[in-house]
Amino acid sequence: MAVQSLLDLLGPEVEDADEETFLLFSQEIPSQNLGFVDARASSLDLTVAGKDYVIHQSPAVLSSNRAGGTTGAVLWKVTPMFADWIASPGNPLWKTGVLAPTSAVIELGCGISGLTGMVLAQSVARYVLTDQPYVSKWIDANLAENAANLSAAGTATTRRRGKAAAATPPSVGNVAFAPLDWELDEVTARLTGSDALKSFDAVVACDCIYNDALIRPLVQTCVDVCKLRRADAGEGPQQPQEPALCIVAQQLRDPEIFEGWIKEFHRHFRTWRMPESHLSDALRGNPGFVIHVGILRTTPLESHY
Repeated sequence: MAVQSLLDLLGPEVEDADEETFLLFSQEIPSQNLGFVDARASSLDLTVAGKDYVIHQSPAVLSSNRAGGTTGAVLWKVTPMFADWIASPGNPLWKTGVLAPTSAVIELGCGISGLTGMVLAQSVARYVLTDQPYVSKWIDANLAENAANLSAAGTATTRRRGKAAAATPPSVGNVAFAPLDWELDEVTARLTGSDALKSFDAVVACDCIYNDALIRPLVQTCVDVCKLRRADAGEGPQQPQEPALCIVAQQLRDPEIFEGWIKEFHRHFRTWRMPESHLSDALRGNPGFVIHVGILRTTPLESHY
């Protein structure tokens, strides 16, 4: 199994959330400020995975008092590094076949850029970006601006037989945006945007952990997405049996916020930290950024907090 091959590469499982917090925050973490690429620029020119991208963002929204938060209005530093890493054929997700040209991936809290989706979609069959509805106009603008990079995307076929229905969410190539509020919206198979797809192979969250109040809604949304695969796998012998993988990248800032997240995540997911040996040079060269992967537990661990 591809997932088991990946876990064999990752080494020891995280067994204790408190210990994981101590290990990460006992190292020297250089100041990255809040972690924006450039919070004052209305557009950014980036080169990721060998291709050039123009990313439109909104400093005005970031500095506003919009209800529901504004942190998704600009690009964060970890995103280009994570996008470059996850799209690299040399990373263990590709080497073990956890990610493949047939994969369907959903991203939670994608923000205005859609960058990870645009980069990774060129190698997978389907990528669904999700966030609060207010980011949609910037997502549309960024997908349109970078359409040339996506023109060849979506040529891979999915695991399912038969012709896929047209995507419900508007899309460019095989990248689509769907609004998803972790606190208000229900996770259903309709998020795939296709009648031929009932679940996702992977769920991605990149630098979404900064607010204690959102920890449980975020983790529960990850749980609900991974449960789609379990329901899908139970429909018949032809359905894929591999569990969905949850991939969480973040900048280390507040140990209390991180500890709150790792405890909740670890309660629902068997958890591994991506070893430095399997990270890119950029991620290894920037201390304070970390990637965890999780496999949904059959039964959550008992909560002691």
